[in-house]
Amino acid sequence: MIWYGLLVAAVAGERVAELVVARRNERWSAARGATVSGQGHYPAMVALHTGLLGGCLCEVWLADRPFLPALAWPMLVLFAAAQALRWWCVSTLGPRWNTRVVVVPGLPLVTGGPYRWLRHPNYVAVVAEGVALPLIHTAWVTTTMFTLLNAALLTVRIRCENRALAAATTPVAA
Repeated sequence: MIWYGLLVAAVAGERVAELVVARRNERWSAARGATVSGQGHYPAMVALHTGLLGGCLCEVWLADRPFLPALAWPMLVLFAAAQALRWWCVSTLGPRWNTRVVVVPGLPLVTGGPYRWLRHPNYVAVVAEGVALPLIHTAWVTTTMFTLLNAALLTVRIRCENRALAAATTPVAA
């Protein structure tokens, strides 16, 4: 279990790095007149993602979940793919990427990288990670709870983001 704890700790470290990048990007966006939307659901998102990490460790430890290689290795591959997709999204959006819904008015939608195929590829990475990370060590309750709660949260988040992007990219009549 020590190696799994280290993996979850590394993901927590990645989340801290994402917050650092997001704050830097928010300053860049604010300097260009950005608007921030969806502040109401953001604390729930932070709590859910923090709960995912805690749930992974608690369930494995408290329920004495076994390590099943036939499940773990494919989930580790899926987890790694989710991380690659997440950072592809971050690098494609550059200073426009954020953990919050921050939109600079007048900028066109990004249509390169993974956005060429999907409108919200980062959320594909989030869903894949929420399934894969707990199942690396058979934490199926955590996977199930995160997936259900995340589906509800993403419904709100994607609607919010789509509205914000539409408002910011729609030309204003003179």
